[in-house]
Amino acid sequence: MDVAALKARLARATSPHTVYGDDAAEREAAATTPAAVLVPIIAHGEGLTVLFTRRTVHLKAHSGQVSFPGGRAEPGDPTPEDTALREAEEEIGLARSRVEVIGRLPEYVTRTGFRVTPVIGVIQPPLELVPDAREVDEVFEVPLAFLLDERNHQRATRELNGRTVAFYVIEHQGRTIWGATAGMLVNLYRRIGA
Repeated sequence: MDVAALKARLARATSPHTVYGDDAAEREAAATTPAAVLVPIIAHGEGLTVLFTRRTVHLKAHSGQVSFPGGRAEPGDPTPEDTALREAEEEIGLARSRVEVIGRLPEYVTRTGFRVTPVIGVIQPPLELVPDAREVDEVFEVPLAFLLDERNHQRATRELNGRTVAFYVIEHQGRTIWGATAGMLVNLYRRIGA
């Protein structure tokens, strides 16, 4: 798939759902904090990839986890796109001017109380990133085709606050993408198909 095909699939995709992934539908009514992430798609000549970060282990929340660049909305962010682009610039040094925003995925409500808007953006290489060492240990890419292959979407469960919760897991070259980030990737798959 190339950028033109991705844009076409996003343009024709319609979804009646507002929340997908590993969160129960009753979470939609819960009080949540607005947030946004950038789903950065890199348009390499040999194929599209998705860029991820691995958070530093000393952070309070989600330490050591694989995630998209993003975070909570601030008062100066008029739209989720502004939040996602600001956070990507802060976390990995990705200049806003390098990102072509091509759409959004359905909001994703997390168990930790965030209502996250995933913003899809295309970036043309070369990448000139400067990760913030206080937040990011690693930046890496995974082929979009791998992420859109349903065979790579695993389900797992664990005990959390006395109940069993289910979530998605995607393993790639020794890295584990799970929880909300994997759920958003499953939403991308559901939205545009393989």
